[in-house]
Amino acid sequence: MNGTASKKTRLSERGKKPTTYRRLVTENVNGNSVVQSDEQMQTYKFKTVPGYEHTLVWVNPSTPDLREVQRFDRYPESVVPGPGGTSLHFVTFPPSSVFAEPSFDGEAARREALIRLRGLADHFEKEDPGMHKTNTVDYAIVFDGEMWLELDDAKTIHLKKGDVVVQNGTRHAWRNKSNAPVTMLFFLNGAKE
Repeated sequence: MNGTASKKTRLSERGKKPTTYRRLVTENVNGNSVVQSDEQMQTYKFKTVPGYEHTLVWVNPSTPDLREVQRFDRYPESVVPGPGGTSLHFVTFPPSSVFAEPSFDGEAARREALIRLRGLADHFEKEDPGMHKTNTVDYAIVFDGEMWLELDDAKTIHLKKGDVVVQNGTRHAWRNKSNAPVTMLFFLNGAKE
């Protein structure tokens, strides 16, 4: 990858401040509910895929024990939860045209995804990038924009803002066929092995 981005991508980034999401976490102290933390979470912007952003809001790797204080203070070994666990993500997908740019380096993007999306990116199929299947029930909500859900046999379903997909551990990919970024909210629930 030679590091150049298309003029369209450069212009869309100019003057744009980093995306953040507010995360408020509560806990019980002496029988009373209180705020444990209230903070702005910085979005991770992929260096190898212009416009691709990921924010891991929370993760419970397994069934949480609410008798103990719940914390998320370090990046997990996997963003995909195990049985009984959950994870919550905001993801902004760039238009598919980004992947067609002559400067796009698929191998560099794969390496970065394996670091940032641990436990998920290793499920992406090499022969059909983006297609994957995890042992989770996912609630996917189109937060902003329009997205296309691809299933087996290249079957695609067009989704609009506010649409919700319940993904029951099936093989799928998210495709942004529009000319603008699309933000989605994902809530993953780990299933039994």
